[in-house]
This record gives sequence, structure tokens and C-alpha cells, in this order.
Amino acid sequence: MGLREEKKRQTRTLLADTATALFAEHGFERVTVAEVARAAGVAVNTVFNYFPTKEDLFFDRQDEVVDRLARVVRERPAGASPVDAVRAELLAGLDADEPTYGLSPQAAAFWRTVEGSPALRARLLDLGERAEEALAAALAEEAGLPAGAPLPRVVAGALAGAHRAALAEVRRGVVAGEPVDAVRDRVVAAVTAGFGLLAAGLAGWPSGPAGRAGA
Repeated sequence: MGLREEKKRQTRTLLADTATALFAEHGFERVTVAEVARAAGVAVNTVFNYFPTKEDLFFDRQDEVVDRLARVVRERPAGASPVDAVRAELLAGLDADEPTYGLSPQAAAFWRTVEGSPALRARLLDLGERAEEALAAALAEEAGLPAGAPLPRVVAGALAGAHRAALAEVRRGVVAGEPVDAVRDRVVAAVTAGFGLLAAGLAGWPSGPAGRAGA
């Protein structure tokens, strides 16, 4: 990474960290972009150059989150199913305390801020829908089905929905102040059992009767 790119990365991180601290202290709705800029020691236009909206400042890793499921399905090992790939990624993230999963006591303030803001709750729903759409596109592509075909969308809904439900359980436990290890153990058990059921139900994807039905 060159010096210019490193400087831009540092500025982006500074802005996101500054905004997160202000949002946690005062609430998302009560903090303006101008206040974030002032606290970070930059111009307001600089903030908008990195983050077009205030919601983007809060969800500063949203592109990574939206692309994650589609990426792990496209890059999965030979012989692994989409269910295998999503389950493995989820379990690995829980084990490694992936920051975007929010499995830490420090994440409680982040999720309370989301709960207190209609705009952030709406953005969170939008991120989930975008991730599901990206996953559906990846599934359609590998099955040789047209973009927007209904069956890949249904399969993506099952996988992405299970993924979201697991992370929602993480958030619930963290916000409630439960020990991180207890939350992790409970969610890992649910993921292992739940994705086992999905694996059985989606065993024919993308070939067999299910695949032909989506053609």
C-alpha cells in the first residue's frame, strides 16, 4: 500500500471511529456530520468525500458485509455446497470474534445505538436485503440460471435468513450483557443444528429436480 492509500485509510478509520464514539454517547439522531468533522479535525466536505451519508459513517464496513455471503459461495472449496460455505464462514467468524459480528461487550453500545435510531434500523434491514440479493445472483450464476430467477432467490433467502438470525441472537445476548463465551456457545450450537437442517433440505442444489425447477 502506497503512502497516499495509507493516509486515506487512516483518515477513513479516524472518521468512522470518531463518529461511532459520538453516536454512542449522544445518539445517532442528535449528532451532525459537522460535529463529527469538528471532532475529527477535518472539513465537512472531507467527511462526505469518504462517507456520502451519515448512515455510511455508522456502518463503515457495509460493503464488506453486503458482499460476504456471495463471496464465500463463489470462493468455496471444490465439493462444498453453498450451505457448507456459509456455515463454515459463520462458525469461523464466531470463533475469531469477527468485528462485524459484534460478539464482544464493546459492541453493546453499537447495537443500542442502532436500536435507538429508526434510520439505522432501516439501513440494517437494507444491508440484509442487499446481501441476500448478491447471494441470489451468485447462486443463479453458478446454476446457469438467468439473473432474477425465483429459485436462487428462495435458496438465498433461506441461507441469508439463517445467517441474519444467528447474528441477531449474538446481538440480543451482547446487548443483554451475557458473557461472550455463553453467547458464542449458544449460537454455535444453533448454527450447527440449523444449517444441518438446511443442508439436508438443499442437498439437490443446484442440480436435480430443484435445479431444473428454477430453469
